[in-house]
Amino acid sequence: MTWFARLRETRSRYVQQRQHLAAEGHQTRSSLPAIISLIATGLIFGLTYGLTAPLIALVLRQMGFGDSFIGANAAMHALGVLLVAPVLPRIAWRMGPKLPMTAALLGAAILLTLFPAMPTVWLWFPLRILLGIVSETMFVMSETWLNQLSDDKSRTRTIASYTVALSAGFALGPLILTAVGTDGMLPFLIAAGIALVALMSVAMPWVRAPAFEQPQHSNPLRYLALAPVALFATFVNAALETAGMSFLPIYAMHLGWAEEAATLLLSVLLVGAIALQLPIGLLGDRMDRRRLAIVLGVISTIGALMWPIAIHSPFLAYPLLFVWGGVFVGIYTVMMAQVGSHFKGGDLVSVYAVMSVAWGAGAAVGPFGAGLAMQITTHGLPYFAALACGLFTILALVRRRGI
Repeated sequence: MTWFARLRETRSRYVQQRQHLAAEGHQTRSSLPAIISLIATGLIFGLTYGLTAPLIALVLRQMGFGDSFIGANAAMHALGVLLVAPVLPRIAWRMGPKLPMTAALLGAAILLTLFPAMPTVWLWFPLRILLGIVSETMFVMSETWLNQLSDDKSRTRTIASYTVALSAGFALGPLILTAVGTDGMLPFLIAAGIALVALMSVAMPWVRAPAFEQPQHSNPLRYLALAPVALFATFVNAALETAGMSFLPIYAMHLGWAEEAATLLLSVLLVGAIALQLPIGLLGDRMDRRRLAIVLGVISTIGALMWPIAIHSPFLAYPLLFVWGGVFVGIYTVMMAQVGSHFKGGDLVSVYAVMSVAWGAGAAVGPFGAGLAMQITTHGLPYFAALACGLFTILALVRRRGI
């Protein structure tokens, strides 16, 4: 055997051993650059999304379009998510996560430069559908890739770090928009440039992607029965996130708060959602995640019921909303880690694809349900939040096995 053949055989054994370790849930040293790059990509793409979502809405408003038109355009993003979600497991199995993710980031950059170049605003509707497709591809592939690389000893902390980075990007995006304004092509070009930075982070040669196995279940709806608690956690998270973003300041203003103070209340909740994820992630790696999710659900339910009392005093409301935001979002973080410990490869992609549909459904139901509850009673928003968190807790208690 020549030295070249021996070298090739040695490398082949090393690669097989590394893949075996990754499959068994051990984090190899070579996976750390990929984990760091994926978390950084979450931050960068969060910036892009946090910038473009309000940007498109504000530009349409400046053009003279009403809320219904703006809402219909925003709904095209969700339509793109629903169109691509069923085919993502097969794409991941055939191509792995790296190629679809880099293609999605490149597509996002191209699409963002096309918005201001369109001769008619009606062409923004198909562009928004395509933007939803590439965004969903990026999110599902990155979360699956990150979960696949994480070992079970640090999985929750890794997912928490990704959640923090993504949330921080969402929060910082509007700040960039405030600095550059909405006029002309500049904000769109900045968003496209940020997407290209994320692309370069993922495309680096040392960022290696694992091979995904074919999903065991060809029908994605099968995962509704396999992971109902995780799917409902996603639904509740999206429902209350969108409801809170829309109605929390309005709820406070109905009770006599000034607009600035009511807006600050929402900011405090979002800061809590970011700040408390790493401590919750540390707990998730040191105790049973199902029990932790139940505890977080109970605290979230009780905390929401305390809103009507605390809202009358800023000294009570701000600390309560800070803690509640972190605890509530912690449910989603813990359940994401739980999903990663139960599913691998193509099955993990399939679960995330179904969870994306659950997210879209929750985002549609949340504002409608909260608005209806606030029409029934002044404190409809916290009661709606308590009901949603309580239902999650009950489901997690009843579902003793699995997720």
